[in-house]
Amino acid sequence: MSGICREVITLQLGHYSNFVGTHWWNLQDASLSYDLDGPLGEIHSDVVFREGQTSGGHITYTPRLISMDLKGSLRTLRQEGSLYESCKDTSAVTWDGALRMHKESPPQKNPFLVDLEKLDAREFLAEADFSSSQPQCSAGPVSVDTVNSQLSRLQKGYRLEGSVKVWSDFLRIHLHPRTMSVIHQYNHDGEANRLEAFGQGEALLQQGSVLEDLEDRLHFFVEECDYLQGFQVFCDMADGFSGLGSKVTEMLQDSYSGRGVLTWGLAPVNHPNSTPMKDLYHLLNCTLSTVHLANNSSMFCPLTLRGGLGLRPTAPVTFPYLNYNPSLWYHSSAVLALALDAFTVPYRLRNNSVPMWQVSDTLAVSGRKVVAAYGAIPFPMIHGDSLPDALGTGSRSLPWKPLSSCAELADGRCYGQWTTFKGYEGQRLISSLPPGTPPPSPLHSLHSGEDVLGSYLSSFYPNTPLALQLVSSPSKLTAPFPQMFNPTLDANGFLQSQTPPAGSPVPLVNSAPVLTSLQSSPGVGSWLSDLHRSVSSFDIRRVAPSFLSQGPEEAEYLEALEQLKLLSRRYRDDSGGATPSSSEDDD
Repeated sequence: MSGICREVITLQLGHYSNFVGTHWWNLQDASLSYDLDGPLGEIHSDVVFREGQTSGGHITYTPRLISMDLKGSLRTLRQEGSLYESCKDTSAVTWDGALRMHKESPPQKNPFLVDLEKLDAREFLAEADFSSSQPQCSAGPVSVDTVNSQLSRLQKGYRLEGSVKVWSDFLRIHLHPRTMSVIHQYNHDGEANRLEAFGQGEALLQQGSVLEDLEDRLHFFVEECDYLQGFQVFCDMADGFSGLGSKVTEMLQDSYSGRGVLTWGLAPVNHPNSTPMKDLYHLLNCTLSTVHLANNSSMFCPLTLRGGLGLRPTAPVTFPYLNYNPSLWYHSSAVLALALDAFTVPYRLRNNSVPMWQVSDTLAVSGRKVVAAYGAIPFPMIHGDSLPDALGTGSRSLPWKPLSSCAELADGRCYGQWTTFKGYEGQRLISSLPPGTPPPSPLHSLHSGEDVLGSYLSSFYPNTPLALQLVSSPSKLTAPFPQMFNPTLDANGFLQSQTPPAGSPVPLVNSAPVLTSLQSSPGVGSWLSDLHRSVSSFDIRRVAPSFLSQGPEEAEYLEALEQLKLLSRRYRDDSGGATPSSSEDDD
């Protein structure tokens, strides 16, 4: 896991972003290989992980990550982690008066965390026993069972849907002590001291303690990087973290110019205990965060399974081979994490990687920094078939669904597209018809997977600049990833060639093929125009005066709406025509 690579630092800002990020890191951890003599994988894990060493000489491998959340959001997770134990002060108490101890029962751990804790304890004892028999500390990871190999022994059938309260309830990796930053000014639970408005988040980074803490953590991770390519930011859009994220990305842009800042704005399908006024706050936060995160990032992509960010969204996104519950953050965040595992592949590859700046320059052309995401999760491919078989079925609709609440216009107009096909391991990318057999479709006569996928997409977008990435390695779905797949899938996430008989045991899905697309198109302009019309349809001073009382100023708010309108106009087609859902009122 050593060697030169272009490092990436990840920031997770907000509770839902940490839900998505936890699934994403679990996926990365499940794909790690500790076999030093085995072949190197396609993904260069050193891009996002860092190697360290405890005071006892044990090698650690932790995310290069800064995570921010609110007081009360960690439950059983210790803020400083458990890898680097600090010495506890055992000196005698000098107070001579009476002492009264109040002991609070710790939160109960779910079955997965209980098993994980047992394996960690077993691992620690194994390493201690190994180290005691060695004359010196090993220069590399000790040759005992690793945490990852131990985790493979965990049962796969955890049903955590009823026990996951916070993201740390399904975190399977260790975090570095510099990772967790808890904002104590606001509470995760309850109705008091909530981080609900954009202006509250903006004000947080103007406070010395929060800003200094973040700068200290950033400097720690940045200074140990040799070839830092940039930052990937997961940021909540619908609450006060939207304002915090806008200031964080502004700071990254100012302090680390020349580095990529790819920002993924995240919004859940629903919010617990929401009210009409809270829903209005969510809309306002999403609107302001879209403007500011786009301004301060190399590229900005909203990610949500909601049917829209407005006050009356349509039904959540459905997938033909997923049985997920949109109202469960544990489920919806898992779907988005699978998509992100593919979206972030280009700049994490060991060979032929594409740096962050090139990804953003390919898509964010002419100031169009907002891109829309789409995904086929999982990609429907019958086990044993080829990619032309899967694509050349005669269907005139693309296999993916919107992941940004932005519908494709289906008119062939697109300024740029980046498509990734990940997880086809064991399947054929080209047809293998016997000689003399006429090809059932033009795709069956092509000679590379890139040609097959490129030709297929060009039939929908004939004049669109297209970047393709094909990665064989699948996303490994180990515990505690939710088992929410259609029973017609086999263990590798491919469609079974024959429908299983009624009553057959449902296979546990260990991996999944995923097809994703990032697009800059006139459809994004329509989405931005719809967002602008939603917030322009009411007088914020009358409907939500408390939102402005916490910042921004009314003039700043109106300026942001004007920027949103101008941003939407950038997506009008080259002929100068307006996008289909633009109206004269926007001019």
